[in-house]
Amino acid sequence: MSVIIWRHPKPLNAAGICLGHTDLAVDPRRTRNLAYKVQQEAKRLELAPVLHVSPLQRSRGVGEFLAKQGWQVKIDPLLIEFNFGTWDGLPWEQIDRHEMDSWCNNFADYAPGGGENLKQLFNRVESWLSRTTTETRLVVGHAGWINAARMLAAKKPLPSAPEHWSSSVNYGKKSILNLA
Repeated sequence: MSVIIWRHPKPLNAAGICLGHTDLAVDPRRTRNLAYKVQQEAKRLELAPVLHVSPLQRSRGVGEFLAKQGWQVKIDPLLIEFNFGTWDGLPWEQIDRHEMDSWCNNFADYAPGGGENLKQLFNRVESWLSRTTTETRLVVGHAGWINAARMLAAKKPLPSAPEHWSSSVNYGKKSILNLA
């Protein structure tokens, strides 16, 4: 089974902020452009027109565009981005340095801003990935979720330090996860 996942389009007004559950809008042209990429991939691979998205509008918007084209869209809270709790939506420079250090020193277990920790994110991602299916799934997701999914698919361990965390995929970039 494979998962073909694109990172959502670049949200508006996101520069320099801690972005997890904050529900920012996306330029409609970028949403439409990514929707076309998803359509082309489905057509090329002869896949059913079904798209999995998170409830956040930067992911969900692509699904809403495709739903108007007759696609089935599955909104799933397990696909939502990492929860940064009270940090979410704040400029990074406004987040207390001691709290940032606490997270870096206990990377897998610390819940930034009282949100979720990496163990919880990995468990959530693994839960979604482990759903029994033989079909290729098309997804529009988020950078943190995609990083965790890529690490799980590659059978890498939970990152214990920030330097073990992968760089974020670019907006609109496709990743293919082959799951055994």
